Amino acid sequence: MSKFAKMPAVYSKQPSKLLVYRWGGAFGPFKVNIPCGECTLTKDIIETTLEDELSGTHVEVEYKDWLTYLPEAMLKGARHAPAVLLNGKVISQGEAINRGTLAAAVMVDHVDRFPIEGNHVFGKKNCGYCTKAKALLDEQGIAYTYHDVVENPAALYEMITRAKQNVGGKTPITTPQIWLDGKYVGGYDQLAQKQNKVAAEAA
Repeated sequence: MSKFAKMPAVYSKQPSKLLVYRWGGAFGPFKVNIPCGECTLTKDIIETTLEDELSGTHVEVEYKDWLTYLPEAMLKGARHAPAVLLNGKVISQGEAINRGTLAAAVMVDHVDRFPIEGNHVFGKKNCGYCTKAKALLDEQGIAYTYHDVVENPAALYEMITRAKQNVGGKTPITTPQIWLDGKYVGGYDQLAQKQNKVAAEAA
């Protein structure tokens, strides 16, 4: 089972870049000596999220002391530490970053950078339509990579992000979600319709 649909051995594109301004450093006569619990928590959240929900994404993280880089931080809109920027845009500041906010923002950027390739089925256990979709592909000899979105948090975020790019942000995303030859198919019903059409045209 692949852990992530698009995880090239050598990345051909620039990574998503996270810049974190933490409470610390010095500016003129002012110096910070007080530890920042929110900053430490933000760092821990980033590290664990990259290992779990964002496993397989291409991300670089840089930390800077907010007071030392005060003019730069202010110009970028980072007015309160801890501040987290993704590719120069503030996604959180003034409190520990929300894990879901981080995962969603980075995944959207990653998906934009790395379009899905090949055949993929995103599903879960005890999903009848997932079982039917895999059986149909197996019957037709179509090789695919299967991703369990419950066992693999990264696959869940990837599935939701990629699917919503095709069906819209307000449409609920269910399993399975299927791509063939890098193109979005949809769920089992759409897969069956597509394969029936292919069979009819070949007859």
